Amino acid sequence: MTSIIYNPKDIFEQEFKTSMRGFDKKEVDEFLDNVIKDYENFNAQIEALKAENEALKKAKFQARNTVSATVQQPVPQPTRVAQSATNFDILKRISKLEKEVFGKQIIE
Repeated sequence: MTSIIYNPKDIFEQEFKTSMRGFDKKEVDEFLDNVIKDYENFNAQIEALKAENEALKKAKFQARNTVSATVQQPVPQPTRVAQSATNFDILKRISKLEKEVFGKQIIE
């Protein structure tokens, strides 16, 4: 990131040499006043964006902690055991039914 050379105070305090065919001093002062206002607006926007960035970082950190806390909660194991036992029982029954159906067809 490039560094900023002038701040609003530097622009305000800048003095220029006058010459015979120089610029209109009033016009230069008005222009520099507008530049100072722009710098002040830019600085205010930068500070607001920095504050928003910090708030978003904090929210992200809190969201990660919330998600990791919910993920670390133990999963109830009895439902898995019951489901696997049920699957095993179903496979046994299917095997018995196949023996009954196909066994009778082979004999006939």
